[in-house]
Amino acid sequence: MKNLFVLLFCVFILSCNTEKNKNESHQKETTQQNAKPNILLIVVDDQGYADFTPFDNHDTAVSTPNITRLGNSGTVYSQAYVTAPVCSPSRAGIISGKNQFRWDKPASWGPGLPDDIKTLPEYLKEVGYQTVRIGKNDLGRNFHKNDVREYPLNHGYDEFLGFSAHAHDYWANSKRIQERTPDPYGTSAALGPLMHNMEEKSYEEGYLTDILTDESIAFIKRKHDQPFFLTLSYNAVHHLIHEVPKKYLDKYNVKEIPNYDPDNKLAYSHHEPGSYSAYYDKYSRVGAINTKDLRNYYLANLNCLDNNIGRVLDALNETKLDKNTLIVFISDNGGSPLTGANNTPLTGGKYSLWEGGIRVPLAVSWPGKVNAGKVENRYVSALDILPTLTKVAGITLTDTSIDGISLFEPKNERLLVWKWQKTWAARQGKWKITNAKENHWKSEPSNQYIAPIIDDLTLKLFDIEADPGERNDVSAQHPEIVKQLEKAYIDWCEANITK
Repeated sequence: MKNLFVLLFCVFILSCNTEKNKNESHQKETTQQNAKPNILLIVVDDQGYADFTPFDNHDTAVSTPNITRLGNSGTVYSQAYVTAPVCSPSRAGIISGKNQFRWDKPASWGPGLPDDIKTLPEYLKEVGYQTVRIGKNDLGRNFHKNDVREYPLNHGYDEFLGFSAHAHDYWANSKRIQERTPDPYGTSAALGPLMHNMEEKSYEEGYLTDILTDESIAFIKRKHDQPFFLTLSYNAVHHLIHEVPKKYLDKYNVKEIPNYDPDNKLAYSHHEPGSYSAYYDKYSRVGAINTKDLRNYYLANLNCLDNNIGRVLDALNETKLDKNTLIVFISDNGGSPLTGANNTPLTGGKYSLWEGGIRVPLAVSWPGKVNAGKVENRYVSALDILPTLTKVAGITLTDTSIDGISLFEPKNERLLVWKWQKTWAARQGKWKITNAKENHWKSEPSNQYIAPIIDDLTLKLFDIEADPGERNDVSAQHPEIVKQLEKAYIDWCEANITK
């Protein structure tokens, strides 16, 4: 009898422990499901529209299996727009959720970031996110400085490793070469150590795309007691496009071009002898590199970028963070006519308000929450990234001047507006009006470039759904639509641009 009692007692205890473990497991699973997701925002530089392999009609010469993998795991947006055709204003729009020409009346290259413009990392930091930026930081003003609003630590990021400029040399990342260079900050690109919080970090060896990936993976593999927001902002595939590790050059059958050498006093033409500006100027346009080779350098650079993105995705999988990490992938503007990017079937490219300058690759992936393998054909904006991510983080936005809406709830007839230097555009429904004029620095564009049908400041109207390449100006057939959209643009500007 005593033995029976002991046996029944043991069964009771075992049953209680099993139920307790079930409850704890369920509680843990529920907590994980309800927890704020980690957020990874990948911004790439100057990727061509046709160079995005998740699109059905991509250029088959492109090899980006990891970007394809990212697209397949989430939703791809076929009509995604940025707010400007160059990097600085476009990135200001992404980080603020506002058309940057609200405060930048000249619609310039350098909108900066005023103190009263709240940013995405500031919103997320307020609700417990650890905020980190790795890579390019470019808001168009106050480059190379860490005591200004434009510096990441001063607009919401807890940590920053990267550079504050339009571009950075891929190979020259050391203090040693900076000290040997007459003008390390003498051009739109920089070289030398990366900015690291309030100090610098020098790399004697290594390729910048690899370095940014290594540092991102190191961050991902840290112990995380709070959700993170990681902005991984690559400078690939921006100039200098020829700077790629040799194995990729060999794959695309292009030769190595010697890296910048400050002791090479005569090689870079008209600038100060040995200057980096001269080297950058020589290789950032068609001429020193012919158009056929330019495309292959671009493909090599993009293939390298893709492999690095794959390494980041693998790190998320290895750390079991992939299921609770929302990933947004976007290019900051259209592909450049000067790097060999392909924007087919879109007209023009970077530097203009033609579709090729402002329509970009965009994908959002979040396992179990975002439809996998879906293509969203309704038009959306990079402005939508901020309201989408803040909503996911449980934030209710009260700022009525935010121009974006949720990516998960696109609207068919919303008004989008653009202002870029002397040009402007507006889209509503299928109609786009613009006085776009192409600008690629009067340099010979690469072979992939599609020239506009009209290259002047006249007002043009296109049915973008039927004619995404803007080959048929229908303004004469629809004068009432021209007036309607022109008025909508003027009314928006009068109501929203700072006087």
